[in-house]
Amino acid sequence: MKKVIIASTSTLFGGTYLDYLLPVLKEHFATTSNLVFIPFARPDGITHEAYTEKVKPFFKQLNIEVKGIHEFENPIDAILKAEAIFTGGGNTFVLVAMLYKYNLLDVIQKVVENGTPYLGTSAGSNICGLTMNTTNDMPIVYPPSFKTLGLVSFNLNPHYLDPIEGLRHMGETRETRIKEFHYYNSQPVLGLREGSWLEVLGNKLTLKGALSARLFQQGKAPIEIETGADLSDLK
Repeated sequence: MKKVIIASTSTLFGGTYLDYLLPVLKEHFATTSNLVFIPFARPDGITHEAYTEKVKPFFKQLNIEVKGIHEFENPIDAILKAEAIFTGGGNTFVLVAMLYKYNLLDVIQKVVENGTPYLGTSAGSNICGLTMNTTNDMPIVYPPSFKTLGLVSFNLNPHYLDPIEGLRHMGETRETRIKEFHYYNSQPVLGLREGSWLEVLGNKLTLKGALSARLFQQGKAPIEIETGADLSDLK
């Protein structure tokens, strides 16, 4: 059975790394003793080694040993044998380019569809959608394709921000950017606010967390999706 957590962010303001997800991840990784971490998104340009070390203390609380994908001689074999997978945030263009470089997208999709627990945050959540085209990140590298894992049948916009009333900034809002996307693309886009996540269990998809999400569909006005909503039929 597919088991996926797709979180908008790894860290909430005033909190520590992944702490707001601790009860959820205890259950999600209940049978896990070893986890493969994918640090390719490299937030702030940090090294794969430094990023992996940042992740380890949280999972130590869960008695889970973490090893970065870059530490394996054969990354494909590492994913095939992984008890669980976590893809962290950073730059989605860099992440996707590296996943294509090592031919990992298809194998990650395969093992997760077959039941390997997966956690994504930020960029690691972006890649759970049909494409990465609704990322907020700068295109600092050029991946071979924008096609991603397709673990859900729509696109995602983690870190979704609402327009701020009275703000004098005249640049584009997230809503504007997503409308631009829908001029050329038909799949729905779910804007995940900070502290919200999607839980995928088999064919059931549920919005979790304290906040609602913003759903954008081509040719329709955006709507609010309340936490606890069943999104299994969204496509």
